[in-house]
Amino acid sequence: MIEENLKLVPHMPGSYQMYDKNDVIIYVGKAKDLKKRVTSYFNREHTGKTKKLVNDIKYFKYIVTNTEEEAFILELNLIKKYNPKYNILLRDDKSYPYIEYIKKPYPRLKIVRYLKIKKRKDRLLFGPYPNQGSARKMVNLLNRIYPLKKCEGNPKRLCLYYHIGQCLGYCVIKPEQKEIEQMEEEVLSFLRGNDKIVKEKLLNEIEKNSLNLNYEIALELKNDLDYIEILNQKQKVELTDLVNRDVINYYINNGYISLEVFFLRGGKLVGNKNATYPITDDYVSEIENYIGQFYLKHEIPKEIIVPDELNINLLSALIDTKVIHVQKGKKKRLLDLVETNAKISLENKFEIIQRDEKRTVLAQEKLKDILGLDSLYRIDVFDNSNLFGSYSVSAMVVFKDGKPSKNDYRKFKISIDKNDDYNTMREVIYRRYQKMLVKEEERPDLIIVDGGEKQISAAKEILDLLNINIKVVGLKKNDKHRTNDLVDDNLKTIKLDRDSDEFHLLTRMQDEVHRFTINYHKQIRSKGSISSILDNIEGIGASRKKMLLKKYGSLKKMQNATIDELKEILPETVAINLQKYLKEFLEVK
Repeated sequence: MIEENLKLVPHMPGSYQMYDKNDVIIYVGKAKDLKKRVTSYFNREHTGKTKKLVNDIKYFKYIVTNTEEEAFILELNLIKKYNPKYNILLRDDKSYPYIEYIKKPYPRLKIVRYLKIKKRKDRLLFGPYPNQGSARKMVNLLNRIYPLKKCEGNPKRLCLYYHIGQCLGYCVIKPEQKEIEQMEEEVLSFLRGNDKIVKEKLLNEIEKNSLNLNYEIALELKNDLDYIEILNQKQKVELTDLVNRDVINYYINNGYISLEVFFLRGGKLVGNKNATYPITDDYVSEIENYIGQFYLKHEIPKEIIVPDELNINLLSALIDTKVIHVQKGKKKRLLDLVETNAKISLENKFEIIQRDEKRTVLAQEKLKDILGLDSLYRIDVFDNSNLFGSYSVSAMVVFKDGKPSKNDYRKFKISIDKNDDYNTMREVIYRRYQKMLVKEEERPDLIIVDGGEKQISAAKEILDLLNINIKVVGLKKNDKHRTNDLVDDNLKTIKLDRDSDEFHLLTRMQDEVHRFTINYHKQIRSKGSISSILDNIEGIGASRKKMLLKKYGSLKKMQNATIDELKEILPETVAINLQKYLKEFLEVK
């Protein structure tokens, strides 16, 4: 089928989508020539991640576009929509801290992290900064030197900041616009890289406080001045045009690509970002795809320097900024420095990457072979918990390629409020996978339940009811509460080497789902009000609950009450049950 379809692919730009046996898109790519690119997956030998991708491809589709630029935009949109498992770039990327200068209604600074950068006329972003600490130190420095608005809200009285000369009293007094404009000009100049005015102000303040014998304040200001000097020494680069620019380069070895980004703001290196991934596609496409996704989440500078292989016209049009190649001079030396950092990062990480892959991806591949599965990428793991038959909860953790995928974790508050593992498992499996069908969410390749035959049977019963074919296995523990056996869906025990990577992977999964479930259980208990706790005692209705709350007010006081005292409100059997329940609940809590 694939060979026949390859003959029909045109020599035109477009985006292609690779599907697996479950009709799920597992990879999205772009190409200047669809015929050449798509054919390249099937007419040669591959290694590493690309080999695994090709083995999972059942069929492919493609969308033809007029230009390569349109193909690029389509590719990014499809990745965002379908989140294919082999398009791993930026999946775990974090947002960086920025300093935001807010012009109106009052001038102020704050630290922000945006998942998507939005340009606004009344706000300016500076950064990114390497961490929250460095950004906060910069904000604190400027707040100490300049009378920016510092308090939250709009108090009707002049606050302490006004009385110590660190605020112009914006909430009560209307300051002179000229004074605000002068302050704004100096603050923005500093954030853009010109520290001359701020250093002069600090020196004047140090001298003034020293003359007034305010040595502690003078020392703090001296530390601020030293911090600026350190920034200059460590982050100053040879480029002195004060242009905000990013420099991107890469290094490839052993099937991995190390991508490095340097953030230069006002002639200073304020931070960097490294991303190291196995190569799945043509490496130029990998880098262009990375850049396209990266600037959906990060501030776009005035200029981006990239290596010669990349299509600067394509990137400039997509990102809407100046993207350039450089051949010589200071900018070329800077580009080479970024490549050196990418190389060092990959060399330093490679042994760790290999060890991690052995513990995760390769261990999961071995588990796939042991269970006789065609593919194994996503594993859903379930655990149940209750407090002496009450506060029943269940939770699901997800592992992809042997690693936790925390965005996919789910919690379930169970309607059956008694110690019934079989029906608890039936309920949670039904709720999870009925929703999966309705919302067409990603299917797991394997379901692991914490338990043996009973839990497996409950899960299989519901999956059969929903007409879902997913393999279910169980993890049984020994009398020391340690993972002991793997039970398959035919209720046969599979013996595993206790020292193997696959056994340790299963143990990590079981520990993770147990930790997540117990934490959720604690949350439920701690958030539960006295009233909701009393709802768990048979024989205590609305009227008796109201009387107990009025007389005792707390669970502890109810526990300390005698049976005779409780009998003034409750029947003796109900009073005894309440005492027993509260003893167990408060001891566990």
